[in-house]
Amino acid sequence: MPEFFMNPLLETTDIAKQLLGCVLSYTQNGKRRSGWIVETEAYLGEKDQAAHTYQAHQSKRVEALYAPAGTFYIHQMMQHTMINISTKENGNPEGVLIRAIQPIEGKDTMAKNRGNKPQLEWTNGPGKLTQALGVTMADYGTLATEGRLQISEEGRRQPLEIISGPRIGIPNKGKWTEAPLRFYIKGNPFVSRTAKKYHDLETYGWEE
Repeated sequence: MPEFFMNPLLETTDIAKQLLGCVLSYTQNGKRRSGWIVETEAYLGEKDQAAHTYQAHQSKRVEALYAPAGTFYIHQMMQHTMINISTKENGNPEGVLIRAIQPIEGKDTMAKNRGNKPQLEWTNGPGKLTQALGVTMADYGTLATEGRLQISEEGRRQPLEIISGPRIGIPNKGKWTEAPLRFYIKGNPFVSRTAKKYHDLETYGWEE
């Protein structure tokens, strides 16, 4: 488990930034697909109008968000499967959505899973990356160090610069619509919804 998940002094926004550069991996039938996390969004639980646990909402669907930090909360939206991870102590339902990754391993399988689209379109969005990796609802509730789906600091890279801004697709939520709770690596071409003119194809936004 990445050490920052165990630090009670860190806020969910801190963890959302700490996740950038960590490796998200999925192993299936002995084959591993992985990528560096390049974009995240923080969801601040009971007070956050955009969170699935706003006003302490509880249901079978959101149980994993109430679990201790490092538990995967997988949900579906408009037929897309999305990966979130809990960030706080048991009973405090905050979490981070993994929005995009830069592929490392298993590129042939990712290409096939994404219908042989151009590489920059394999994992540049939360539904796209789960399709590329092969993640399903069966991975709900597993820990980041167990099971097929994992997050690791091994092989971690350091961003040159982290940008923050409003989350994507959060209309009509008052101040939470514009809250700067989306974090991404400046210049990385796998970040969702970024124009090509902002892509840094030399460094991809990473330190050497």
